[in-house]
Amino acid sequence: MKIILTSFLLLVSSITFAAQTHIKNVKGYTLDNSGELIRFSNMVFDGGKVIAIGGAELNQGFPRATQIDGKNRVLLPGLIDAHGHVMGLGGSILQVDLRESQSALDAAKMVQAYAKSQQQSPWIIGRGWNQVLWPSKAFPNANLLDEYVKNKPVMLSRVDGHASWVNSKALEIAGITKDTLDPPGGKIMRDDRGNPTGILIDNAENLLLKHLPKTSEATLAAQLNAAGSHLLSEGITSVHDAGMGKAVYDYYKRRVAEHSLPVRIYPMIAATSPVLKELLKTGHVQDQYDWLSIRSVKAYGDGALGSRGAALLEPYSDAPDNSGLLVTRENDLKPLFDLVLGHGFQLNFHAIGDRANRLALDQFADSFSRVGGRALRNRVEHAQVININDIPRFKDLSIIPAMQPTHATSDMNMAKDRLGAQRLKGAYAWQTFLKQGSPVAFGSDFPVELSNPFFGLHAAVTRQDRNNRPDDGWIPSESVTVKQAFRGFTIDAAYAAHQETILGGLTVGKWADFILIDQDIFTISPQDIWKTQVLETWIAGERRFLKAH
Repeated sequence: MKIILTSFLLLVSSITFAAQTHIKNVKGYTLDNSGELIRFSNMVFDGGKVIAIGGAELNQGFPRATQIDGKNRVLLPGLIDAHGHVMGLGGSILQVDLRESQSALDAAKMVQAYAKSQQQSPWIIGRGWNQVLWPSKAFPNANLLDEYVKNKPVMLSRVDGHASWVNSKALEIAGITKDTLDPPGGKIMRDDRGNPTGILIDNAENLLLKHLPKTSEATLAAQLNAAGSHLLSEGITSVHDAGMGKAVYDYYKRRVAEHSLPVRIYPMIAATSPVLKELLKTGHVQDQYDWLSIRSVKAYGDGALGSRGAALLEPYSDAPDNSGLLVTRENDLKPLFDLVLGHGFQLNFHAIGDRANRLALDQFADSFSRVGGRALRNRVEHAQVININDIPRFKDLSIIPAMQPTHATSDMNMAKDRLGAQRLKGAYAWQTFLKQGSPVAFGSDFPVELSNPFFGLHAAVTRQDRNNRPDDGWIPSESVTVKQAFRGFTIDAAYAAHQETILGGLTVGKWADFILIDQDIFTISPQDIWKTQVLETWIAGERRFLKAH
């Protein structure tokens, strides 16, 4: 057992010792910054930070510390989700959730039931449908929704957030007709006569979004509180919030000033914000207690694979007339990259298709040569489908792939249809990235996927869904070890936010963010990792969640 103990402890006064907390009798695991796995049975923290980890010898070193019996439970660092949507998660908890719908008809009935319970709401908002999982596999339409909710506008986001299903009332409010042109980077699905069907893809959603009621501070509070409680119950202590506007920017700053953020947040300013330049000129925002750190921008390259909006170098295998969409026009990439990098902000670029990934890499290389910024730990969010010749460029350009393991197990039922076998060689390529020395920051992309990080750990290691399918895992050569997956949700995720010296582990000097769980993920069958239950969640040495018995 490796022992880590700060040498200055002998000089600490007895008054300080009175504030120390010593948790003993645990099966503790953490990684140091070199990636070495450390086991320990005792941990001492003070002032919210770890001051020692080790074995029974700590009993003598801290005689006046408050004692907590860990009851031989497994203790891990708090897990970090490197790509989620905090307010989106809160909204999905508070709105109609269609993730379990079995068909378009089933979803429409769920919307009707929800609408009856929300008589005062001017709009019905929901999320989570996925036509790929329905028997027909066809996109739904407005006419079906009209049968169940006719006189109130309905907007239902697809599970990936890159398409919306709306009813005729919503189309009417947005003024979307047969004559409405597709906006750049968006598509209005149409029937044989050219009439809108009720499906809006990517930027076409903006035609309707601008008509939604403005979000009040009360709504933001409800969403953040709901998301925070949910994340704490799953052992997530820090989140990289992948895209926020000015209202959320201001709200996060108010909440951190009140010391009331439920989890640590590393938010990315949305590149689409009308006040992007103003926020960049304001500079980095850093809370002294590391609850909030704003130093990055989220830019948008393409859509998603499931809705065929991911931008591909060659057409979709199952749609030869379609190569996807660029949400940000190619000509706009250079000024955007130059602007963000030139202000010293990390740029995190959403790219799912191989074309979007190549464009991002090309532009990073070009901007680095003129404005610098290579050391900012820039990221490609998703890095999902990549031409195999482009993968080494991530290492060459110091670009971090921020990837979501459950995307692979959710997409495996359609990815081969969309891409064909050849392009899959560069898809969801976690192990390939790790072997070349690229740090991989893992997350979930909640609420696109469920936020539970143990689902992500399980998917990363097994390449299986939670029914243990397929038997040997999907493209098992890209699976990772438990230690590698654990690193992706801890040290590497922290590194991707410039926080590896303060978060992502339980070595001396880092914040005492940790969880107690009900099973040892390092010794159980990997197929059971997803069943892990979080018993307690602590942030900065304070318990924030306790599982009810």
